[in-house]
Amino acid sequence: MTTGRPPVVRRAPGKLFVAGEYAVVEPGNPAILVAVDRGVTATVTEPAGPGVLVSSDLLTAPVRWLRRGEELEPVGVEDADRARRELAHVLAALRTVTRLLAEHGRPAPELDIAISSELHQDGVKFGLGSSGAVTVATVAAVAAHCGLTLSAEERYRLALLASAELDPKGSGGDLAASTWGGWIAYRAPDRAAVLDLVRRRGVAGALAEPWPGFEVRRLPPPRGVALEVGWTGTPASTTELVSGLHRRAWRGTPPHRRFVAASADLVRAAADAIEHGDRPALLDSVRRARRELARLDEEAGLGVFTPALTALCDAAEAVGGAAKPSGAGGGDCGIALLELPDTRAAAETPDARATPDTRADAETPDTRTAPDTAGPHASHHSHAGATGASPDIDHLRQRWTSAGVRPLDLRPATEGNEE
Repeated sequence: MTTGRPPVVRRAPGKLFVAGEYAVVEPGNPAILVAVDRGVTATVTEPAGPGVLVSSDLLTAPVRWLRRGEELEPVGVEDADRARRELAHVLAALRTVTRLLAEHGRPAPELDIAISSELHQDGVKFGLGSSGAVTVATVAAVAAHCGLTLSAEERYRLALLASAELDPKGSGGDLAASTWGGWIAYRAPDRAAVLDLVRRRGVAGALAEPWPGFEVRRLPPPRGVALEVGWTGTPASTTELVSGLHRRAWRGTPPHRRFVAASADLVRAAADAIEHGDRPALLDSVRRARRELARLDEEAGLGVFTPALTALCDAAEAVGGAAKPSGAGGGDCGIALLELPDTRAAAETPDARATPDTRADAETPDTRTAPDTAGPHASHHSHAGATGASPDIDHLRQRWTSAGVRPLDLRPATEGNEE
């Protein structure tokens, strides 16, 4: 059944939330995310048999899926429910692209898909947006295999439609980070309006129409700031935590509205600090984000902060940094931002604030040009040009290790999901 066409390989990076989680699920509310240099790769090849064969490093053996009408059903597997669960985002991405093909009069594709991920260890996920990354990578690989030429925004939109099929409450911030890469400011679309648009206009129509609330823009990598990531060793479910917030009577109350407004304000301050090279203001915004998440946790009882996440944050603040959970909390990862010693000294010089792009960057290449010159796996230490660890970073990692938090060797990824 093969025709000799070469494999199509697409990679999508994972992500970290810098600020704005929970509030970003409200359409139009802002968040800041950064892509990381670990990700998911989807490889699509011509089929070696009927239907769709999906292999994944989360499964012990490939699973063949045959079409029953518009649905795909697994064949020859003992645990069909597990196969559906582990491959839910791959199948949703495939269904969404297949629907777009059908609207163009194209048949449902038969193909083989292989998924490999750097976002888990022995099946335990780190909390780096693996669901979003596998959705984006699968959409891009299947679409390219089928001859569809899509812009980055069209790939993001297809990925969001696929994700909303499984969880309409998800903000899609992970999908945006996986699509565009780097540091981004993001506002989620109104998913209910988008799904209604699909019902009325189809997938192709939804790709062409404006999406209310949606916005994404690139931010420059923060200068003179190190990004450190710690893993608590406990996986958490973002879907369950966000759904828990939606089920609580707290949502829609004055405290909820205050949280959303406060989150929007601190995200705007953080984005402004990044764009103007104001490191102290950026760290202050991250500390505010931690306080707002703690207040949310206290008022809504979500379980955002675990003892490990609290220890992670306290350790960073003890060495002068700023830290918070990344994403929904409840386990997974936390982030810490620390000013690098050389740039901290420069910031204390009277004329440093007036000329942020001269003194702090004198010994560091302008990484904002990196996407045009670096390969797809290029990365930078958030500065994003820092090399080696400062004493503060060494102390932080030691404190994390003592608290049972594992430092992860991650860097911001300048590239997203490339066509």
